[in-house]
Parts: sequence; C-alpha cells; structure tokens
Amino acid sequence: MMQPETCDLAIVGCGLAGGLVALAMARHRPDLRVIAIERGEILGGDHVWSFFASDLPERGDALVAPAVAARWDGYEVHFPGRSRDLAAPYRSITSRKLDSAVRAALPAGCIISGVEATAVTPASVTLADGRTIAAGGVIDARGAHALPHMAGGWQKFMGQTLRLAAPHGLERPVVMDARVEQMDGYRFVYCLPFSPTEIFVEDTYYSDTPALDLPLLRRRIADYAARQGWQVESAAYEEAGVLPVIAAGDFAAFWRAGSGGAARAGTRAALVHPLTSYSLPDAVRFALHLTTLDNLSGSSLERASHAWAAQHWRDGRFYRMLTRMLFGAARPEARWRVLERFYGLPEPLIERFYAGRSTLADKLRVLAGKPPVPVSAAMASLIGRGRPLADLGAGLGGGAA
Repeated sequence: MMQPETCDLAIVGCGLAGGLVALAMARHRPDLRVIAIERGEILGGDHVWSFFASDLPERGDALVAPAVAARWDGYEVHFPGRSRDLAAPYRSITSRKLDSAVRAALPAGCIISGVEATAVTPASVTLADGRTIAAGGVIDARGAHALPHMAGGWQKFMGQTLRLAAPHGLERPVVMDARVEQMDGYRFVYCLPFSPTEIFVEDTYYSDTPALDLPLLRRRIADYAARQGWQVESAAYEEAGVLPVIAAGDFAAFWRAGSGGAARAGTRAALVHPLTSYSLPDAVRFALHLTTLDNLSGSSLERASHAWAAQHWRDGRFYRMLTRMLFGAARPEARWRVLERFYGLPEPLIERFYAGRSTLADKLRVLAGKPPVPVSAAMASLIGRGRPLADLGAGLGGGAA
C-alpha cells in the first residue's frame, strides 16, 4: 500500500482564498510544511480579482504584492445622471500571477495540481489518483457549488480581454459604467486597461436568476466595444461566473450542512461581502489570521475557522439588509438608481463600504436622505428573504473562492 504523504497543513482548493493562505503561511510560518491541492492545472483557474488598496489590513499589501498584475491610481464610475473620478488606488490580481506567486513561495513538491480531491477530513485528503495526504490540519477552500440555508440574488458576469488595433484611451479602470441598457437586473460594464491596446471588459448583472447566456454576453461585450469606437482584433482571454449576493440566511444551519468537518475558507465559509460578492479583503484578513494561531490541528483549526466565519456573518447584518432593499424594493431595471446615489457619498465612506468596515456614521449616512426607491417597497423588502441560494450551480466552483 502507498504510504500517505505528510504535512502540517493541507489546503484543498488553491483559488484566491486558498492561494492567499498558502502565501501567508510561506511568508509568516516557514517552519510549517504546507501542501496546496488544486483540481485545475493553473492555480486560481481563469479569474481576475480586483480590489482597492484601502481594502487591505496591515501586512496585507506585502502579502498580495507578488500576485498583483496591474496597479492604477484611481478609477471612474458612470451612471445616467452622474460620472465621478475617485482617487482610491485600484489593483488587479490574475490567476496566472497568483499561480506564479504560489509556486515561487512553496517548495518543490508541495503543490499538487490537475488532481481532484475526492474526500476531505479534518486531518486527511484523498485524491482521485489514489494518493492520500495525512495532515496536521486541513483547510477546505474549494469554493461552493451552493449556499444552503441562505437566500438572496446573484451577481453574474462574463469578461474578456480584448486586443485592439489602436489605443483605447482609458488611463484608469471604469469600475461601473451603468450607461448601458438595463436588463436582467442592475447591469453595468467594467473595464480594466491592462495596456494601451489591451483591455479587460466585463458585462455584469445583479440578477434574480443565476442563468448565464454566454453567446448573448459575448455579443453584448462586442457591442459595447463597438460603441466606444474600439477596433477589436481578438479576445485573448475569457471568464464567466456566478457569485452569491446574500440577503438572509441561517448561518448555523449553513455550517452544519458542510461535509467532512474540515476547516473552511473563502466562499465555502461564506467569507464574502454580502452585497458586492467581494471576497478578497476577507480572504486576506483570514489568511493573515491563520498565521497567528498556535494550534493548526484539524479540530482546532475547524473551530477557529467557524468562529471567524460566524463573526463575519454577524458583522454583515447591515449589508444583508441593503441586499434585501436592492433586490426587493427596486424594480430590476431601476436598481441602478441605488448605486448612482451611493456614488454621490463621500469617498472615505465608499472605501470603508467595499472593505466591509462601515462605521455607524457610515450606515446612517447611507440610509439618510430621500431614498432612490419607494419607502413602502423598501420597508416591505426587509420582511422578505430573497431566493434560495442552494441551487447556485457550478458558477461558484474551484478558483472562484
């Protein structure tokens, strides 16, 4: 019988959350033998993750720096009644950069890619090729194909990196361009200028359903590029996904529904911003937190991850309320009005909102003034819980954690 490989910590699923745990351990706990396991050949799959520099905690910038593919000193947003330039530095991580960073950080033989984990327990991982990893502790960061016992809506998207025949003219990212036809919920286009003639364009929806019509979204991206006057030579890269927008749920039941009893990270632990589906700030904070733990054994690690995720759930109450208001109070085609008003607020408030660190004063300011949706509908939305997120499907798999 083949002897199991051993390590101090096994990370199952080396997407964003798992990859950041691997980087944090390599940087701050080099005494530990860490093995990272990813079912795909490329760690992180096919993804672009973006964030504001203000999202990161102390030590966070140094942690993510090896995986950052592009940096900008600000960004733009556009709505039918408002355009605004904001000064917050903006960054993007790509799967290729994450893959290179993790492979450079971990010793040879400590990365297993192209093999799926078929069984995960608090102290072992069984692989599809028959190998077994015996670990002091295991972190399951494989994303989530469903979020049982939770309800809400979906943020769904398709993005393409377009190579152009001439410069596109953008110097900074356009984080939201809602001057597009509103359909299937709140729709906006997102643009990242990676070079003068290479731009990542994503068509995004805050929708009531998780369905993605990929050929249709490709046509809409092409139409958007044509309206900007861009002559597209090729689409060098493409990604698509569906992320949870969480309005309500039973966290205790959600955690019990998890299988295997191993510690969890990323989407598998519901460590996402309830309204934006934004996961990077929480992934960085949790990865750094893990490096401070004295006991990384299976059961202790599971308890630590549960405690962290439960506190995150409690801290997200305000954002879940806003999710209910966005999906329940505003007609799908009018949801853009909520975001247009939000982007008229002070920039430091906007930064804290995305980082999931809104103060009490911020929360009062968000809710103050004349609402962009009917008051009666807003109040009624607080009673509803949204659609179940238990049938989300494959859009949340693997590297999307």
